Amino acid sequence: MPNPQEKKGLFQFYPHNLWWLGLTIISIILDQWTKWIATTSLNYADPVPVLPFLNWTLLHNYGAAFSFLSDAGGWQRYFFTSLAGVVSVIFVFWLMRMPKNMKVLPLAVALILGGAIGNLIDRVSLGYVVDFIHVYYQNSHFPAFNLADSAITLGTILMLIDTFFLEGKRNQQQAK
Repeated sequence: MPNPQEKKGLFQFYPHNLWWLGLTIISIILDQWTKWIATTSLNYADPVPVLPFLNWTLLHNYGAAFSFLSDAGGWQRYFFTSLAGVVSVIFVFWLMRMPKNMKVLPLAVALILGGAIGNLIDRVSLGYVVDFIHVYYQNSHFPAFNLADSAITLGTILMLIDTFFLEGKRNQQQAK
């Protein structure tokens, strides 16, 4: 049964979702701030040990996640910039239209959006994404990443939790 409180139309937003956009902005600011610290205090590709499994290592990622397509000749910059821009616009509209009873999904979308925009800023302004968090165990090294990547990963995990565990409960409650 449709909710009579639910707004219809492409440009009708719920004002309570401005909080989630605020979280998006905070994640962008934290991402850019930590990247600025990394670029001004680390030497390129020179690891600085932090913990027995963690280094700060400044790297430039010209590809996507885990340097996918980093050696593709340059076209990938425009592709990933365009993709991130389009997805970001779609996610803003989606986020602003989520009903108040949703909590985990808007958090997930806000984090993914913040991460996407954080990396988009790098790609547009620098031509690459700044990565500096390097996790490893003995001789096994995980590709370097940044806070934007962490936000995207956490947001994706939360989105999967919402989809597989919470959406059914919401649908049952709406059916009552």
